[in-house]
Amino acid sequence: MEKRQMRKEYDFTDARPGRFSELGRQQITIRLGSNTLAYFKELAEDVGIPYQTLINLYLTDCAKRKKTLEFREG
Repeated sequence: MEKRQMRKEYDFTDARPGRFSELGRQQITIRLGSNTLAYFKELAEDVGIPYQTLINLYLTDCAKRKKTLEFREG
């Protein structure tokens, strides 16, 4: 296999934004319980996608269905 050298300059005149910039995603920091994170990581591994993508898909589905949380104390 031939090893390629980096050019001194690159022309990005005709460059287009990457596919992720078109998805309207925003990077955030979120704190999740360790059990919750472990659950999503295991599930993501089973289906073969990154766990962040899986969490995003799940939350997107909740938002589309206008799902609400049933919260009971104790």
